[in-house]
Amino acid sequence: MSTLAASAPNILPHHIAIIMDGNNRYGKAHNLGKGQGHVAGKDALDPIVEYCVDAGIEVLTVFAFSSENWQRPPSEVALLMRLLTSTIHEQMPRMYEYRIRLRFIGDRSQLSSDLQTLMADAEEKTAEFEAMTLVIAISYGGQWDIAHAAKQLAKQVRSGDLCAEDIDKEKLGKYVQLADTPAVDMLIRTGGEYRISNFLLWQSAYAELFFTKTLWPNFSAAELSEMVAEFGQRQRRFGKTSEQVVGDHVSK
Repeated sequence: MSTLAASAPNILPHHIAIIMDGNNRYGKAHNLGKGQGHVAGKDALDPIVEYCVDAGIEVLTVFAFSSENWQRPPSEVALLMRLLTSTIHEQMPRMYEYRIRLRFIGDRSQLSSDLQTLMADAEEKTAEFEAMTLVIAISYGGQWDIAHAAKQLAKQVRSGDLCAEDIDKEKLGKYVQLADTPAVDMLIRTGGEYRISNFLLWQSAYAELFFTKTLWPNFSAAELSEMVAEFGQRQRRFGKTSEQVVGDHVSK
C-alpha cells in the first residue's frame, strides 16, 4: 500500500468522479503539438487509479469524452477516439494486476463499431473483479442520461406495465447510468473552471464539489489525497440540520 493511501482518513468517499479538464491548455503552455496535451493527460490517470485502489475507494468515474465534445474539430475528435482506444488497451494489464472492474457509460451508438467491441470485451473480461470499479464516461452527458432513463419508464407506461402516477425518483433512478453503484460522494474538476459541464447530474445530487486550478496532466495522487482528507472533514447533511447529523452519529 502507498504512503498516501495509508494516511487516508477514516471517512472515505465511496465514489469519486473527476472531470479531467485542462489538457489543451497544458499542451499550449508546454509548446506541445496539437492534441499532445491529451496524450499527456492520458498518462496522468494511472497514479490516480492506483491511489484509489490502495485507499479503498469503491468507484472512480472519469469524464473522458462528453456528448458535447462531438462538436470539436474533426481532427481533435479523431485523435481523442484513438487515445480512448489506446487507453483501453493500456489499462487492461492494470485491471488484471489490481483486479479492477472496467466499465463504460454513455451513448455508444455514436462510437465506431471497433471501439464498441473493444469496450464490451474489456467489460466482459473484468466483470468479476472486485478491488474497485473504474468507469470511463465516453460520449456521455447527464441530460442524455436522465432523458434515456425517462424513455425506459415511458416504454413501460405505454405497454401498461407501469402507471405514470407511480413514477418517482426511486423508479427513475433505477434507469440512470451506474444505478447499481453508490452515488457520487466527491466530484472533482481540474483545470480551474467552476462548472460541472453536464456530468453525472443525477448521480452527483449530493456530491461534495472540489475545484482545482491544476491542469489535468499535472494532477497528482498527492493532491487527490489532500482532497480526500478534506472530504473527511466536511459535514454532509443531506437536507438535515447540523444538530440532526451530530445526533445521528451519537446514536450510532
